[in-house]
Amino acid sequence: MNHSVSLLSLSVVIALISTSASATTGYFMHGYGVKAQGNAGTSIAQFQDALTIASNPAGLSWVGSRVDAGLTVFSPDRSAKISDNQYGANGSYEGNGRKYFVIPDIALNHEINDQVALGLAVYGNGGMNTGYDKNPYAAFGNTGSAGVDLTQVFVSPAVSWKYTDYQSIGIATNILYQRFEARGIGGFAGYSADGANLSNRGKDSSTGIGARIGWAGHFFDERLTLGANYSSKIDADRFDKYRGLFAEQGDFDVPESYGVGAAFKVTPKLTLAADVQRINYSDVDSVGNTFDVAQLQQGHAFGTARGPGFGWDDINVYKVGASYQATPQLTLRAGYSHNDQPVQDSETFLNILAPGVIQDHVSIGATYNIDPHQEISVAYTHALEDEVEGAVSPAFGGGKTALKMNQNILGFSYGYKF
Repeated sequence: MNHSVSLLSLSVVIALISTSASATTGYFMHGYGVKAQGNAGTSIAQFQDALTIASNPAGLSWVGSRVDAGLTVFSPDRSAKISDNQYGANGSYEGNGRKYFVIPDIALNHEINDQVALGLAVYGNGGMNTGYDKNPYAAFGNTGSAGVDLTQVFVSPAVSWKYTDYQSIGIATNILYQRFEARGIGGFAGYSADGANLSNRGKDSSTGIGARIGWAGHFFDERLTLGANYSSKIDADRFDKYRGLFAEQGDFDVPESYGVGAAFKVTPKLTLAADVQRINYSDVDSVGNTFDVAQLQQGHAFGTARGPGFGWDDINVYKVGASYQATPQLTLRAGYSHNDQPVQDSETFLNILAPGVIQDHVSIGATYNIDPHQEISVAYTHALEDEVEGAVSPAFGGGKTALKMNQNILGFSYGYKF
């Protein structure tokens, strides 16, 4: 147990000093924990390790006392193309200033008795990163490389109560640490209420706190498991160094999300699972407000209460996964997920900085039990390339902007069961 606590302390340090993250369902992770990643993120009713805290904390009642530590490597390919622009912005722009991102996670569950389990998880909630060595906004007076870097980390203590032999309820406190930086957009200072705090101010951080609640139930001789979760919106501190960029003087919150899931044991060896999740991006003004030139001209500049955002829509995420016990030591996994498009085609110009256009993921994974206490897991996900094209406002020379992104995601984890 002392060794597990030391691992958790180390993970907190690693998470807080990590420089970047890049996620896929908008800027959330597609799956929390390597096992869930192998099932394309299905985890609301399929409880496989202590990282269930990040999706449904009620699952702690069903995974036993254990510690899980993982490492996920992201390799996103993001790009933009501007065409038919009257101000000379035409060109193809590669946003891969950084190509690889490493995100650690770790979680611990301890069964206090037959009814109560306590857990703690540290994990990356998501993020977004772009780095354009060739500035796509150079024609508008911007110099140097352009891009953004957003990282969000959760530290989540949790408790689960098994109030009957077949049902449990859990709650986790989501303690948020996030960090942000923007570069290469200072030429838009004339559209900001605080142009000195719009771009190139270095890294800034903020914190906040919220909650996640979950329920789980087993039915029909435990062949069917149902689950539900809800994560509150987190009202985070402002990014003071970017109060001239984000709406409401640098406010950047974490949107609420919720979902339901089911897992069905078709045979003793084969389990099928499905989740439906909702993420309400539009509730965060810095993300959901539209980039409306008419509003800019009416005084609603960057950084004001009604200032521009990225115009992201709320999305539904649909996930299906399969797990097969090939041998007593080996479990195989696969999954597919699809989400609505968060980026509207009318909002592509500003979203060159945050081209979160991916909609589909295909995953495979496996776990090998080394002995009754130890296991290792691996998962690979390919986020299929997607493209969104939209018109540029005549105020910025008109024409079209097309955004593209795909990702390769590889995860490894080690689990120890007490």
